Amino acid sequence: MRSRRKLFFGFTLLELLFAIGIVAFLAIIAIPSYYHYVRKSHYSEIVESADMYKNSVAYCLGAKSGTYIECDGGGNGIPPNIPAGTGVGGVQSITVTDSVVTIVPRSQNGILPADTYIMTPTFRNGVITWKTTGGACAKNYVSNC
Repeated sequence: MRSRRKLFFGFTLLELLFAIGIVAFLAIIAIPSYYHYVRKSHYSEIVESADMYKNSVAYCLGAKSGTYIECDGGGNGIPPNIPAGTGVGGVQSITVTDSVVTIVPRSQNGILPADTYIMTPTFRNGVITWKTTGGACAKNYVSNC
């Protein structure tokens, strides 16, 4: 005798809703993290643009025995300041005043001009240490704050 029982293959509506709920929950967590990661990677261009100025200021401080005042943009081996609006890439402007390097980013890729990158040197016993501040630290775009 044959069984009259039919075999059903597929998912029930409840199982499908449960799977959609799990995917939605994961998306709620992943999407903001992804956007922050993308902004952080775009901000790395701004951090890289600071290296030339940082090295020049370090050279100036070493040559001037730690005199901060004489280490400005355009003098003592430091590249000239880049005025607002004339920067390239993601950088709007770069200024060096009394050895403090300030970079203002362009408004693009979710990064705002308020997300500044400010590096302040400290010259002690022939060793230079850098302190990073600015809007980039507040939004955790850089890790050395």
